[in-house]
Amino acid sequence: MKRVAILASASGSGKTTLGRELARRLDVPFHELDALHHGPGWTEATADELRARVEPLVAEDAWVLDGAYRGKLGDLVLERAELVVWLDLPLRIWLPRLLRRTVTRIVRREELWNGNRERVRSAFFSRDSVIYYALRAHFRHHRSYPASLAPYPVVRLRSPREVATWLESAAK
Repeated sequence: MKRVAILASASGSGKTTLGRELARRLDVPFHELDALHHGPGWTEATADELRARVEPLVAEDAWVLDGAYRGKLGDLVLERAELVVWLDLPLRIWLPRLLRRTVTRIVRREELWNGNRERVRSAFFSRDSVIYYALRAHFRHHRSYPASLAPYPVVRLRSPREVATWLESAAK
């Protein structure tokens, strides 16, 4: 296993953490697609810009990618992955994680990508809120992923214990 795409039903599920750790254990490059997608001032890459950034990465022999951006990239990432890992954790697990992470980032003024930082107003009180987006995505992905991911080799992990067990076995 040299090319792995990590997807999640929602933000806060741990895909970046899992992706980094898997890449470390496999000794392959890790790429976070959010960092390639979000430019300064939260500007979003166009589909063509994002594709130009991602195509060279997925052409490599080995990688772990966090995300797939199917809305802009189609199945580019999934078609090139040897394995798709779907983190499908329950809301009771990922929502508190997401809330803690968001508050911590705001309080510490942590830079995410390209100078971007989360802010109280945009994180909690806007149409583009990460919380609102995560809730919508969770239910949408929970319904759509079983069929849309069916053509690909998928490991669906539904609990932190399954994630830990899979990570141990995958890295051997």
